[in-house]
Amino acid sequence: MELSSERVVATLEMSQVTSKDEEPFNSDGDYESLPPHVSVTTHMTAGAVAGILEHTVMYPVDSVKTRMQSLQPDPNAQYRSVYEALKRIVRTEGIFRPLRGLNITMMGAGPAHALYFACYERVKRSLSDVFQSGGNSHLANGVAGSVATVLHDAVMNPAEVVKQRMQMYNSPYRGLWDCVRTITYTEGIGAFYRSYSTQLTMNIPFQAVHFITYELMQEQKKTCWSLHIVSGAAAGAVSAAITTPLDVCKTLLNTQENVALNSMNISGHLSGMANTFRTVYRLGGLPAFFKGVQARVIYQMPSTAIAWSVYEFFKYFLTKQQLEQEAGPRPL
Repeated sequence: MELSSERVVATLEMSQVTSKDEEPFNSDGDYESLPPHVSVTTHMTAGAVAGILEHTVMYPVDSVKTRMQSLQPDPNAQYRSVYEALKRIVRTEGIFRPLRGLNITMMGAGPAHALYFACYERVKRSLSDVFQSGGNSHLANGVAGSVATVLHDAVMNPAEVVKQRMQMYNSPYRGLWDCVRTITYTEGIGAFYRSYSTQLTMNIPFQAVHFITYELMQEQKKTCWSLHIVSGAAAGAVSAAITTPLDVCKTLLNTQENVALNSMNISGHLSGMANTFRTVYRLGGLPAFFKGVQARVIYQMPSTAIAWSVYEFFKYFLTKQQLEQEAGPRPL
């Protein structure tokens, strides 16, 4: 569905709605041409909604990805494809098993993505003024995405640890709080951030490529909802494929896969990115670094498309509401 600027302006009569600085809401651009005073609250609200939907809609595929990245999986948890994995999990473990861990993911995704999008928009605007006099700078987009990732992962990393422990085959935890308590008592608080440096090493280039690809595809004369979907999907697919080796290492750090670590005579808990890289290589060679790449790309493409589409829509919708309230009722 294409939503042109003329159609929006005609429908909403936005030509009569101006910002506090007397800047009209509509411009010669597209429907998302927002005034420069879009509030941080708007970015955070839109980001939180987008983040929750991004992680929930494709969550079963994420569960499959975690299992497919297991370096020494149980014979009952060896899958040839995403579809075959989902079908077998539902048949043998129940229809809700692929959703295990979704609750902690939603709890983390809301605040994490609120900070993520608000930080990205603010840093991007500030750096674009420096690098390209307010124009769209790819360098600014990449740097802004990287900075936003540091905040996002600080909130999301503990949720990722709990989520992946609960997603694994034969997970010993009864539920969310049992998992949190067990990890805290047996491994300490630091276990929730054991993979933080690896996560950042993965996500900073991931998000830099992601944002540059997304913004590059947005440089069109006309922007429509379908372009947000295509741009988001392309950005997610490219970034996911490139960073899969780091994601495999992150999964091993988060799950502390007992069978794999015991086979390597590793006592205690695995830590450190370099040590994890060596362990993955010794267990499976170079192919091990690309375990689950199919599931990761399948998950990231629609998830990223959903996130950007929902974010842009809510940003537009909330700003429209704000401007209409500022303008007050129109005379009859």
